[in-house]
Amino acid sequence: MDSVVRAVIEAIHSSPTRAVLCLSGGASQALGWLLSVPRASSTVLEATFMYSRASMVQLLGKVPTQSVCRETADEIALEAYNRALELSMPEGMQVAGIGFTGVLASIPPKRGDHRCFVSARTQNGLWQYDLTLAKGHRDRYGEDYLTSCLLVKTLANVCGTIDDIPLDLKEGIEKLRETKLVYSEEEQLQQLLSGKICMINFSDRVNSPTSGTRRVVLSGSFNPLHDGHVKLLDAACSLREGGLPCYELSAINADKPPLGLTDIKERSNQFRSGNTLVVTNQPYFFKKAELFPDSTFVVGADTALRLLDPKYYGNSKVRMVEVMLGIRKLGCDFLVAGRKVDEAFKVLADVEVPTEVEGMFQEIPLSLFQSDLSSTQLRAQARQQG
Repeated sequence: MDSVVRAVIEAIHSSPTRAVLCLSGGASQALGWLLSVPRASSTVLEATFMYSRASMVQLLGKVPTQSVCRETADEIALEAYNRALELSMPEGMQVAGIGFTGVLASIPPKRGDHRCFVSARTQNGLWQYDLTLAKGHRDRYGEDYLTSCLLVKTLANVCGTIDDIPLDLKEGIEKLRETKLVYSEEEQLQQLLSGKICMINFSDRVNSPTSGTRRVVLSGSFNPLHDGHVKLLDAACSLREGGLPCYELSAINADKPPLGLTDIKERSNQFRSGNTLVVTNQPYFFKKAELFPDSTFVVGADTALRLLDPKYYGNSKVRMVEVMLGIRKLGCDFLVAGRKVDEAFKVLADVEVPTEVEGMFQEIPLSLFQSDLSSTQLRAQARQQG
């Protein structure tokens, strides 16, 4: 490894950004370089090499129009970014998805140009690098070395560190095209609502994950956020040693129309500085579990009743149990708080929990939390006062 490349990688590893890398057709040396420099786990969340067409199709969920082009590189980076979110949230890490696709020297020789496309997606931006190589100027190792340098340079730019890696391009023939797109908050929300990205972190705090930390997630519409929400999450975290509190607002509701951009902004603005708020597009807990594996979800007894009601699973208790066991496989469980349901106060003992999943549910003692306050009541009071 070149000493300059090593210095850049050391700077990358010292930055707070962590990344998922998905590569196809080149830049293979870059991963070896990243992993061979100490503190690689500070940067690399996951890396994938797609050397078969089937691998790329599975990653993208479709057959790409062309395997090596700008559009495909952007799509790979987007998939890598969503994966990075799933692996890091809701700790609040700065994450990026790096996508690379290229066609380099091979045997038998390629008929077309040797070229590569690199994309790097973050929450608010997209870096794009396009390079056509001088055919015959380098062997396969040389082209892979060059594209590996470009990949490291891309990651350095995303991390905001030094990126003075010499690319040694052939003068007059090879030229690197660089572009950066910046997404506004409104554009990010549109991408969330359209399903392009799976979540947005609205926190202004970046947490350093610690060994054994378990995420404690309170999902809700927070219309409005009130003291009962705050006390409920505090009580739940007290039952999970080292529990990392997180509020989750879903822009998509199973029984109501999706939230609008104004609604999401207004509700997210309620959370004070230091709170961890994640906005997702998943209304169902089996999907939330995929976004937040190894987490404890905090729910009221009313939600627990619906969660375990076979009528929401095609009137099939077998199907309901299968879904719940799938949530358990992802390392998730539930803390249940007492809640007024149809004018009666219900606790976990009032919920019929199948024996197969009993261990997934734990009651929050009334001594820790009991509140009849609800967002519905607060909205009604606000209308009367208005």
